[in-house]
Amino acid sequence: MRIGVVAVGTRMPRWVKEGVEAYCKRLPRALQPAWHEIALARRGRELSAAQASVTEGRQMLKAVPAGDRVVALAVEGRRMGTEMLAEQLQHWQMSGANYSVLIGGPDGLSPDCLARAHQRWSLSDLTLPHPLVRVILAEQLYRAWTITVNHPYHRR
Repeated sequence: MRIGVVAVGTRMPRWVKEGVEAYCKRLPRALQPAWHEIALARRGRELSAAQASVTEGRQMLKAVPAGDRVVALAVEGRRMGTEMLAEQLQHWQMSGANYSVLIGGPDGLSPDCLARAHQRWSLSDLTLPHPLVRVILAEQLYRAWTITVNHPYHRR
């Protein structure tokens, strides 16, 4: 199984890169996500927010390898606790499929990205800045993996 993350935005602050790296390097090699960044479309007079989202969505879908199962991070997605995510991670590992997780830009994911998704996952009802979503995703994948290998978990 391979996990890829396709995210809008190419110039992340250092704290984002360090946070993502800190959690990803703790994961076993087989579960370390491959990160692919898509340039943020320019918004302005010539390109509305909705049009920018569509442009970004096209680029995101081009970056998803053929055959991958797509998980869209979206506010209206399914909410999962960490233990439920651990179960989901085990299911992904057992399926033998590869997965691509999509993180949209400031205007969210395009309708095409949402339509391509096999699953929608909501990290929170809160509005989270997209750079922070990267760190949260990396941390939650790490935490879910620790549960799957029976590492002591503070909530049990």
